[in-house]
Amino acid sequence: MLSDMFKHYIYLILVGFFCCQIHAIEPKEILARADAARGNLDGVRWTVEITDADEATRKIEVRARGFDMRAETLAPSRQKGHTLLLSKGNMWFYKPGLSKAVPVSTRQKLAGKAANGDIASTNYAEDYEVLSMQEGMLDSEPCYLFELQAESRNVTYARIKYWISKERLVGLRAEYYNPDGSKQLKHANMSYAHSILKQGEDIPFISRISISDAIGDTTKTIMKFSPPELGPVPNRLFSPQSLAR
Repeated sequence: MLSDMFKHYIYLILVGFFCCQIHAIEPKEILARADAARGNLDGVRWTVEITDADEATRKIEVRARGFDMRAETLAPSRQKGHTLLLSKGNMWFYKPGLSKAVPVSTRQKLAGKAANGDIASTNYAEDYEVLSMQEGMLDSEPCYLFELQAESRNVTYARIKYWISKERLVGLRAEYYNPDGSKQLKHANMSYAHSILKQGEDIPFISRISISDAIGDTTKTIMKFSPPELGPVPNRLFSPQSLAR
């Protein structure tokens, strides 16, 4: 009798273990879900207002498809028409008067503490290697804590610590480091007041990013995103040659 009970007990443990394994979510899938709340759509448009203590507020219109993006400055007037293009991982800059677009880095400063790549969709699931994933808390919310290492030089940040909500699967906080992870450069906190309907599922969408230096300067650069508008974005917008026309 005792032997049968023991066997049954072991059976329940094994069933529970394998069920957990079947339903366990993989690290790359968690990152992909968080990426979905930062863009990566078939066609989407939004505007970003970037406010910094040392600069005039900049308003930018972004049109994106997948991880390609075209961002045109609408204000202030002296920067009107300045355009960033991200296509297949490469970025170009154009402003009225240039004969052609010039290559730039996603890591270059855009406004305040925001880099060029901060207004684009994230692709952490493909652009970064997962060094570790732990469970933790952020502001009383259970999270997955990732350590990520860039797999190419084309991405905005070389190394990231990234907190993703376990329940909502959106990125809540990111800390950006130098390549060997020894020095934190800045950090960002994200909010998701918007939502989109994707494949029949209502998912959160980015509405605000607050970026601060790691040490020293206590001012913040605030990026406010308008509600996203879904719709087709034509191929021609993602050609560097189209910028100078």
